[in-house]
Amino acid sequence: MPEILSSIACNLDRNILTAALPLFQGAEVQAMEWAFDSLYQQPEIPLWFESLLHTFADAGRLVGHGVYFSIFAGKWSAKQEQWLFELEELARKYPFDHVTEHFGFMTGADFHTGAPLSVPYTPTTLAIGQDRLRRIQQAAQCPVGLENLAFAYTPEEVWRQGDFLDRLLTPVNGFLILDLHNLYCQLYNFQLTFENLIQAYPLQRVREIHISGGSWEATKNAPDQPIRRDTHDDRVPEAVFDLLSKALPILPNLKYVVLEQLGLGLDTAAQQEQFRSDFNRMRQIVASFNQTNTELVQHHFKAPKSLPASRPAQSLDLQKDQEVLSYILEESQSLAEAQSALLESRLAKSAWQVEHWSPKMLETAVQIAQKWKKGFR
Repeated sequence: MPEILSSIACNLDRNILTAALPLFQGAEVQAMEWAFDSLYQQPEIPLWFESLLHTFADAGRLVGHGVYFSIFAGKWSAKQEQWLFELEELARKYPFDHVTEHFGFMTGADFHTGAPLSVPYTPTTLAIGQDRLRRIQQAAQCPVGLENLAFAYTPEEVWRQGDFLDRLLTPVNGFLILDLHNLYCQLYNFQLTFENLIQAYPLQRVREIHISGGSWEATKNAPDQPIRRDTHDDRVPEAVFDLLSKALPILPNLKYVVLEQLGLGLDTAAQQEQFRSDFNRMRQIVASFNQTNTELVQHHFKAPKSLPASRPAQSLDLQKDQEVLSYILEESQSLAEAQSALLESRLAKSAWQVEHWSPKMLETAVQIAQKWKKGFR
């Protein structure tokens, strides 16, 4: 039977590479995920990192993960066009087994700044998302997928995300990255159970799992109920390992389980050792499942033979909505100011349903947007 592969997310980052080096040297890493669009920070790729990429690409075990494409941006941009051109070039040089992006749109005016936040689940956003996935698939010439989003404004949004992802992915025969820490954020923030929420996702589409750590964010609105955030800057919680054990038996097409952690959370030798410990714990859980799994695994998400439309789908109304929302989140000095601005804006009484947003989640969105305003730190 094809085995599920224990993998790490590894980029051209000193702390990540230092933490992961003993794992590579011990041939413990079975596949590698690369955030290829982080290259804008690097003028060129060192030869030794190219060699690492080729090693996994040649074995069919290199997967690409995008961060900055902003799949639901209302207006098509020249920078998205450039992103696709660079992906096409990279995919020829380092053939990916698959390529993924994040669900959501990026706040902020600059292409590489802003926070990934959700959009209304409407025919307009569905059409734009499907169009963008076709373009990514055409550029990369491999299966494409989306990662579930951790943040939501309401419980209803959480419950509907899985179905909307399924509809987005269907035209390209796409797959889902099930980020278990993102799911953990939703379970905690909205007091849901894994057994119920997981059934709202298209489990047959899950080809990859992410596990990671995160942080707690206090809010003035609910000081005794901190918000769980997917900041990827700490060790993997025990609860996420438990979710991994629960998820493995119900995902018939799973191929990769990937450990993620940002370099800013790997500054010290102790943090780097913890990263390796988390990887080994993950690998043991996966290996144990591989030994007992007798189900036939279908890893293939072959692309249909269809081309995207000649002109990218756009909605200038959606673009204006996103500009207004980004401005309110980035400039509001308090929750009350953000609430007032939203209710007086074009977003009121619209598909955004801002009237129903949880105050503590809106306060968190303000914190996220203002943290990312000048780029991720």
